[in-house]
Amino acid sequence: MAGAIDDPIYHARGLRKVYGKRCVLDVEALEVRRGEVLAIIGPNGAGKSTLLRLLNFLEPASSGDLTFLGQKAKYPVPLAMRRQVTMVFQRPILLHGSVWQNVAYPLRIRKIKAGGSIDDMLGKLELSALSETSVHELSGGEFQRVALARALVLRPRVLLLDEPAANLDPQNVEKIEAIIRTIRREGHTTVVLVTHRVEQARRLADRTALLIDGSFIEIAETTRFFTQSEDPRAAAFVQGQMIY
Repeated sequence: MAGAIDDPIYHARGLRKVYGKRCVLDVEALEVRRGEVLAIIGPNGAGKSTLLRLLNFLEPASSGDLTFLGQKAKYPVPLAMRRQVTMVFQRPILLHGSVWQNVAYPLRIRKIKAGGSIDDMLGKLELSALSETSVHELSGGEFQRVALARALVLRPRVLLLDEPAANLDPQNVEKIEAIIRTIRREGHTTVVLVTHRVEQARRLADRTALLIDGSFIEIAETTRFFTQSEDPRAAAFVQGQMIY
């Protein structure tokens, strides 16, 4: 596993999120290892996106502990901690302007000298030819890749991806997956990937976790998860059976 070491980058215990009287997330224990790709799968409404929001420090848990790099995440979470995590939403929002301007924006607001990092990132994501193109002229796959470039240009410790290939054609799905493989191979960035594509988790993830009704049913090394699941519900889910 490229870049991964034993001590986790995230450590969660008793993490719960309650909206009104409804508990939408109840995580007894979760560790995210440094440098890994962790895929989180599960049905709609399982709490996957809620978990990503907590990992991105967008909102506090209702109870429990979340530790990042050995430091407890207490609200308001310090800016230095928040800046180490970047999230790409299923439907990202880009600014008016060109592809280059969008990728440059996070560097500009953090007063980081771009150097050649923007052009390098556009090259990695096969966007160089679209550098001066308005984002309003992009296809869905190009739009998603620009959002990824904008996140990755900051070289975050953690990249959170919420259905990054949803509703994309196979060619763009492969391009997005190639980017994730490159990130994993380089080992500098931990990736937490929420996906409804079971086979995508199988192709990309070091470990896979099944979340149902806000709780993890099974978390295991991906090969083991798909071939030797300990929980029968995980085995059934992998086979496409309705278990919820």
